[in-house]
Amino acid sequence: MDSKPDPLHILFFPHLAHGHMIPTIDMARVFARQGVKATILTTHLNASFFSKVIERDRELGFDIDIVMIKFPSMEADLPEGIENISSITSQEMGYRLFKVVRLLQQPLQQVLEDCHPNCLVADGMFPWATEVARKVGIPRLVFYGTSYLACCVLDSFLRYEPLKNVTSDDQLFEVPGIPDKIMMTGLQQAAELRDSRSNNETTVVLHKLLEAEITSSGVIMNSFQELEPAYVQHYRKTLGRKTWHIGPLSLCNNDIEDKLERGNANAVSTHRVECLRWLDTKKPNSVLYICFGSVSWISPTQLNELAKGIEASGVDFIWVVRKTNKDEEEEEDKEEWLPKGFEERMKGKGLIIRGWAPQLLILDHEAIGGFMTHCGWNSILESITAGVPMVTWPLSNEQFSNEKLVTDIVRVGVGVGAQECSKWMEGKKLLVTKENITSAISQLMVGEEANDLRNRASALKWMAKRAVEEGGSSHSDLKALLDGLRLNSI
Repeated sequence: MDSKPDPLHILFFPHLAHGHMIPTIDMARVFARQGVKATILTTHLNASFFSKVIERDRELGFDIDIVMIKFPSMEADLPEGIENISSITSQEMGYRLFKVVRLLQQPLQQVLEDCHPNCLVADGMFPWATEVARKVGIPRLVFYGTSYLACCVLDSFLRYEPLKNVTSDDQLFEVPGIPDKIMMTGLQQAAELRDSRSNNETTVVLHKLLEAEITSSGVIMNSFQELEPAYVQHYRKTLGRKTWHIGPLSLCNNDIEDKLERGNANAVSTHRVECLRWLDTKKPNSVLYICFGSVSWISPTQLNELAKGIEASGVDFIWVVRKTNKDEEEEEDKEEWLPKGFEERMKGKGLIIRGWAPQLLILDHEAIGGFMTHCGWNSILESITAGVPMVTWPLSNEQFSNEKLVTDIVRVGVGVGAQECSKWMEGKKLLVTKENITSAISQLMVGEEANDLRNRASALKWMAKRAVEEGGSSHSDLKALLDGLRLNSI
């Protein structure tokens, strides 16, 4: 009798940050549902954030598991228990963590030699993974958890160096060589990129990332054709990249437990579930959800200005504030970042959640009428798949490029007028004012323009859902990728 061929085995290696891990875990689960044997490689502490959902998938019969490696805390001079960027409390600690990931090359190679997968899918932040995969004789696919537009803009900056032609950081310039006319300033780029006029360590790293991408077997993207067609085309045809879009990956989370625990099963609590009951008491499209991601840092002065803007807008809100290990100290100094009497005045109108929140469930709730976001790509896609328009407030990295897609191209968002890309864990020098905040909220939540934004967001929601269904653009790309891997033609 003919025996069944061994299933395609893929090893997934996410970066040590929630914003990278979340879509990678979703991706591994999507692949497992296509009959792939999926193995996720990470450290012990990071595995705890998603082990429950993997166990549930295993109970359903999917071939998916986790392999854990030791995080080199001692070599990095980091305290035990610091294995994720969201746990970092200083820039120095962050630099140490970024540097220590290079020490994961040997453990990765050992796991590849022991497990014998057919392919490695490694985060784009691991440029050395391409060479590791080559050594063991398997293809390496790069995974980018951002937009095609952001990748095209970064390529433009490295290729054409437009910042060398501006005389000041606040001078507007057109991003060269991309499909749309997008105007930006130097201030809206990472400080290290602004300093690219003198080749610094960051631009050297960026060129290494680009080289590893070009020499890899291709790039997987958490996006879909209908969202940014011109940039999918530009990335493939003009830049010559082999790429597959398979998103939005968050749509693989179908049941309540998956959505509740996604990203951080350890943080689920009765308090966080109660926010959903509070939303049940609100009218449809009446509540603004505010969240700036798991690693963004905003100064107390700016938080205070934000609170004033929220209050002046008059809208109901849920506001998620990042929790740090300085919380006791911050609790004592709450008046620094909240106007005096704010919480008392906002009783019944608003909720403040410290730490993690069940974002997918909140965005899916009919009471949510808008999402104030830092323009991280996961948050943008989650808002789009829920049909929720956005108030955009980019803070760092490629978020200013993502904002352009939301506000200028698909037009499902209103900007607060953020002008400055801040260094990680540093406050901005340029304050976004209460007046700008109130104006953006009002545009998004009230009136004819708000209805237009909501209608466009709703249309994108259904495009996203169709993309991942049988025959949809993302489903077709996923099938093409898996067929190529099975035929060894990638």
